Amino acid sequence: MNLSFSKLDFLKPELGAEYIGDGTHFAVFSAHAEKVELCLFSSDGETEIARLPLPSREGDVWSGFIEGIGPGTLYGYRVYGPYDPGNGHRFNPNKLLLDPYAKQIFGELRWDDVLFGYRVGHAEADLSFDERDSAPFMVKAVVQDPEFDWEGEQAIRRPWTDTVIYEAHIRGLTMTCPGIPEQERGTFRAMAHPAIMEHLTKLGVTVVELLPVQYFLDDRHLIERGLRNYWGYQPLGYFAPARRYLSNGSIQEFKSMVKAFHAAGIEVVMDVVYNHTGEGSELGPTLSFRGFDNLSYYRQSPDGRHTYDMTGTGNTLNVAHPMVLRMVLDSLRYWVTAMHVDGFRFDLASALGREQIEFDREGGFFDAIRQDPVLAGVKLIAEPWDIGDDGYQLGGFPPPFREWNDRFRDDVRRYWRRDPGQVPCLAQRLVGSPTEFNHSGRVATSSINLVSAHDGLTLADTVSFSERHNEANGEENRDGHADNCSDNLGVEGQTGDADVLAARARRRRAILATLMLSRGVPMMLGGDELGNSQGGNNNSYCQDNEIGWVDWSANDEDFLCFCRGLIAFRLDHPLLREDGFLDSELVTWLRPDGQQMTHEDWHRMEQQAIGVHLHAGDSAEGDLIIMLNSGGDCRFSLPRSRDGWQWRHILDSVEASFEVRPADDSELIPEQSVVVFIAAPTSHAQRNK
Repeated sequence: MNLSFSKLDFLKPELGAEYIGDGTHFAVFSAHAEKVELCLFSSDGETEIARLPLPSREGDVWSGFIEGIGPGTLYGYRVYGPYDPGNGHRFNPNKLLLDPYAKQIFGELRWDDVLFGYRVGHAEADLSFDERDSAPFMVKAVVQDPEFDWEGEQAIRRPWTDTVIYEAHIRGLTMTCPGIPEQERGTFRAMAHPAIMEHLTKLGVTVVELLPVQYFLDDRHLIERGLRNYWGYQPLGYFAPARRYLSNGSIQEFKSMVKAFHAAGIEVVMDVVYNHTGEGSELGPTLSFRGFDNLSYYRQSPDGRHTYDMTGTGNTLNVAHPMVLRMVLDSLRYWVTAMHVDGFRFDLASALGREQIEFDREGGFFDAIRQDPVLAGVKLIAEPWDIGDDGYQLGGFPPPFREWNDRFRDDVRRYWRRDPGQVPCLAQRLVGSPTEFNHSGRVATSSINLVSAHDGLTLADTVSFSERHNEANGEENRDGHADNCSDNLGVEGQTGDADVLAARARRRRAILATLMLSRGVPMMLGGDELGNSQGGNNNSYCQDNEIGWVDWSANDEDFLCFCRGLIAFRLDHPLLREDGFLDSELVTWLRPDGQQMTHEDWHRMEQQAIGVHLHAGDSAEGDLIIMLNSGGDCRFSLPRSRDGWQWRHILDSVEASFEVRPADDSELIPEQSVVVFIAAPTSHAQRNK
């Protein structure tokens, strides 16, 4: 084989390594490089067999075509340029670099000081220069064959009003799941296993939101402590599936998983991390972006030497740069068009909206997304904060973005914990959080409602622990949220006390019922439906073990059945799912005596029970009354129904019952419960007596 560049008779605008039938075209971006070398490796990744300068440069894109090179070829890059950290330049051709557009990764990164562009421990720190070759310790990129049989697969594009999200971790959900072969657990193949598909379809969720599956690193400090980067929020390859989730190394496994989910009627949303990379601060390693063009890829502090950190990870990706923004958009489009995913959840999304320092909802990233014919039509979810100044932006994102609503989580937990004065806050959450979202043409489904997520206590732990218990993380229990709005109901952690266990089960059902009966888009944490506990650990980012994995053996079958019933109930009642915010003509707030809430009632600190009457208007659907009671037992006097209709009792969270029966004029609402009534035509109600 002639390992040399040859002339290509037509223009290839794509970046990355693209196999085009008789060879492969390689292209990378660097605005400040002086020379870029393509390095080819033996099939085991151990031997560098060729080092070829890319022959063409147009603008800031370096490229070349090699005839005869095809899928499976291992490669990396070395980039020459100034090593001038004081001015933001950190070129070091001794460091093998991963292609930012790599679509598959080969090998495992082995942490060593040689991976750093400077001499670790040197008196001049990052101003020093390391001349050792990092290739033996680095992963390599793999040229891909894009072909895959998608026959019969179709995008679902389910409306937000009909969406129920299930946040899941590839390993966490599958490592102990019965029925999955042990050798497949923890992989994309395991997620596509009939055991998972049957569980999720019976549960009734419509979207599985995967924690990061793009190629990511295990932090060196975690490896040295015998831990791993479990969650995956240290990305290095924005186009490549994480190798640890591939049972045989082929990215086709990811495509097969997506195809299987779509066949089951479930959409796939990816949690993506475009706010930072795993290279860390200026004291981090030189693995990819830093070596290609540190000054372009990362935001720099005013002195030019240090990376500007708005993410808490040491660096912030510079999406204000047009070529970095192009990489992000190319990555997103690739996952939609080539991998067929249905949307994205953007980690620390406020960082993506910072053109300079301030957040700008009309910034370039949002404009680019909204005008893109591929991306504008998929599901887009923002985590609406970062750690920079004015980083908390709940309600501040433009359509079509939806947003994780952490205020929903906290207000619902506080209400059921019986904190005083929480009824007005709860009312906001029940009707779609209009204070945050009812502006700029936004809709109620802009709010992604959650009561638990990967970051924080599980639902079972929310009612079992009053304090975090993160000792296993090795940070002296200082990491993770200090205030979880949780309550152990009398005993911290596990207990055999029947009364405590009953109280916990009752509150858990009430919390989940609140989630499923509120306007907005509900999201539940994978494993909550089984009663999964993490032993009070609210920051399991490094716990790739029994702490972080869902424990299928502890399945709470009664609660699982209740979850299935709640999701089905929600999907059966359009009044709960409409996009519009509820005004005074569509909703009436009720006291236990059946009268409308007064101004004084809203400000009564001891108020613990509230009813919300959802009016169906002239539609054939019946009105709904949702009665929530975080306090002691109380009686609720039902208001008059419209002429020709009668109230029927349809849901009781204490009994975990969906049994339909005619309602009495006055009904007992037990403590810590949610009870729902529906209006039905009198003749229909009579037939069901």
